[in-house]
Amino acid sequence: MASTDELAVLLAACARRDAQALERLYRLASPQLFAVALRILRVSHRAEEALQDGFIRIWQHAGEYRPERGAPLTWMASIVRYRALDLRRRDMAARVTYPGELDHFADDKPGPLLAAQSAAEARALERCLEHLEGKQRHCIMLAFYEGMSHAELSAHLHEKLGTVKSWIRRGLERLRTCLQE
Repeated sequence: MASTDELAVLLAACARRDAQALERLYRLASPQLFAVALRILRVSHRAEEALQDGFIRIWQHAGEYRPERGAPLTWMASIVRYRALDLRRRDMAARVTYPGELDHFADDKPGPLLAAQSAAEARALERCLEHLEGKQRHCIMLAFYEGMSHAELSAHLHEKLGTVKSWIRRGLERLRTCLQE
């Protein structure tokens, strides 16, 4: 993994349109950024699309990166994350169905996400989620399963942004503690 300073230098070089710097930046940061997109989109080819679009935006806006505002990887992750969320929203809008339209596809088999997780881990997570307060659980579910940002959660729940951030932070801490037990 690259250092923060190295990534910042590469972003500055990208701002000067140094294609070799972009290539090195991609090699160093793409695994972490792909993981961000994959967590949101859950499909590798869509995550690859978000990553590619994200790097185009990183290239176009590299001159706007300000080290005093945060780490380079955080800045790039936010670009890829927003692109992935845009793609997810577009995918969801395209999947409008009508009641009964997909009934003939229904079965009792677990979906791909559940099949990929072990039953013990899924039960442990479910048990730990049940121990969270209602608002914490609701925020975490919307953030991680629906890809909603803190700002979107704040607007959706009609709560202050700081309150939503606190619910999520404390909820994640409780989940971590519960899952470690």
